[in-house]
Amino acid sequence: MKIDGVAHRSIWPAEHGRSVHIIDQTQLPHRFVTTELTTPEAAATAIRDMWVRGAPLIGATAAYGLAMALARDPSDAGLAQAAAQLAATRPTAINLRWALDAVTASVAPLPESARAAAAWAKAGEICDEDVEVNHAIGRHGLTLIREIAARKNQGKGGGKGGGEPVNILTHCNAGWLATVDWGTATSPIYQAHDAGIPVHVWVDETRPRNQGAGLTAWELGRHGVSHRLVVDNAGGHLMQHGLVDMVIVGTDRTTATGDVCNKIGTYLKALAAHDNGVPFHVALPSSTIDWTVSDGLREIPIEERSGREVTHLTGLTEDGRSETIAITPPTTEATNPAFDVTPARLVTSLITERGICAASADGLASLFPERRAAS
Repeated sequence: MKIDGVAHRSIWPAEHGRSVHIIDQTQLPHRFVTTELTTPEAAATAIRDMWVRGAPLIGATAAYGLAMALARDPSDAGLAQAAAQLAATRPTAINLRWALDAVTASVAPLPESARAAAAWAKAGEICDEDVEVNHAIGRHGLTLIREIAARKNQGKGGGKGGGEPVNILTHCNAGWLATVDWGTATSPIYQAHDAGIPVHVWVDETRPRNQGAGLTAWELGRHGVSHRLVVDNAGGHLMQHGLVDMVIVGTDRTTATGDVCNKIGTYLKALAAHDNGVPFHVALPSSTIDWTVSDGLREIPIEERSGREVTHLTGLTEDGRSETIAITPPTTEATNPAFDVTPARLVTSLITERGICAASADGLASLFPERRAAS
């Protein structure tokens, strides 16, 4: 995607092929800073401390981290130890484990002397595949936006770029910053915008880390997509007044039965959408589906992050300094679950790289029949 007209990915290998560069997302939206990761420990820190975040990008970063580890110790013990250390950084996003398993499977049969190069190549493949998958998700999701645009502007004339915009609400950041490129929930939005279909995005601030305010708003603005920031609790009000045509969110893990685990607050948006008859869509690559889990509420581990993320805020002062402030009494403790689970019954559809399906075991099996056979 573009930053002020210049195409970027969220992760890219150095020219010498021994390290990777990332965008340090903790510095956005006020500073655009890139960081070089040269060791598996640095990759683990980048994932754990959310320099990179978003399930697909976490997986890509972990894949490169494992390749760096194998350059140091390509033995079976080194492979197992590095994979375990990287897997422990974030427990909820399934892409992390998926990417590590993919690299491990590709190098395990090889002699130790060939493992590091093969792992590096596999990490590159994972990144390139992510771009293709997310572009395909966008193509399928674009059909939903086109249908709404046609319905809203039926008989009103207006060609490309004209007419009433399709109002889309999204939560957290499922944009290109959360993937290698295009994003999941934003891919249909970007493709609609680039096709001249008027779209407007309501961006949830997404407390406590404010990924909507700091990341989604930043990338939409840099690409030129119309948007407006709202507090997390405004979504239901907007829906009640007919100001939301559809909701599109991403997911960190989706069960084989269609339950969706995503950033905390997603469940409440799904409830509001259900009550107001607003379509609630989830965009996801198939690597985010955990085919071993059927009950998201009981089987998906929910990451508990530091309460300091709730009790403190970091922002830019009027004189350009970055400062962290406390917003609660010093004696107040906070609980900070990072994700919640939206039951499949509240999800209108799942948008995958293979097409759109119902959020159910049968719906997913219609697009991924080989998985039903495997289970």
